[in-house]
Amino acid sequence: MAASVPHRPGTRLVETRQRGWVNPYAGLSAFDYARQAPCPAMSPYVEHFWVVTWADLGEPYEQRIVSHPTVNLTITGDFHRIAGVIRGGFSYTMRGSGRAIGTRFRPGGFRPFLGGPVSQLTDRFVEIGEMYGVAGATLVQQVLAEPDARSAIALIETFLLDLRPERDPLAEEIAAVVETAETDVSVTRVDELAARSGRSVRSLQRLFRDYVGIGPKWVIRRFRLHEAAERIHDGRDLATLAAELGYTDQAHLTRDFTAALGTSPAAYARLNGRA
Repeated sequence: MAASVPHRPGTRLVETRQRGWVNPYAGLSAFDYARQAPCPAMSPYVEHFWVVTWADLGEPYEQRIVSHPTVNLTITGDFHRIAGVIRGGFSYTMRGSGRAIGTRFRPGGFRPFLGGPVSQLTDRFVEIGEMYGVAGATLVQQVLAEPDARSAIALIETFLLDLRPERDPLAEEIAAVVETAETDVSVTRVDELAARSGRSVRSLQRLFRDYVGIGPKWVIRRFRLHEAAERIHDGRDLATLAAELGYTDQAHLTRDFTAALGTSPAAYARLNGRA
């Protein structure tokens, strides 16, 4: 019997900007981005659901994504897959009209739905039907056929609840450590993060690979790149920014930034009208 998703009076999709999009400020008028909090039963596992809709694109639009250290389940007319942590940037080309509905899991939150180390998904996209069989394929069909985004999200929540996930204290501990890495820009080294967590560096590295899918050094650097992109858009000086975010020098920041975003900090600033 399907688990029921509690009715949430007044639940609505809240408009927000998506951190991690490369050049989110250009062409944004053609798209609507929204996200919704999970129901209480899913909140230990899911950070939020997100919806992107677009209509009548005159030309194909390629959006490059610099991923977070999270697993995403995404259903669109073009693909329906589970993405592990993707270390390099990746792109999605939007055409015509369409909708993408995603489930962004908390760091460590997908492990109960996988039953093994999340590192086995790193740099991989797996079809929902391949991972969950007929039930997964049915979910995809139902979500694609449902015109209302909130109702489609309810279908995904019901599907996930039917998998009977069990809360894992280690997953919740690691989620808190990842949040520290994201929100405290003064943390620039793994030993600093380990000290904050009360674990040894080796223990933290092992848990990150098991629950997040990637090591803590990568996680720290990825969040600093997200921060750098945001501050560059706000007009911050690169040399000062590199020092603030723990890079050895401006050249170090430029190399990391260019590798992840596919464009240099200077070019990114020009793209966003800041240089």
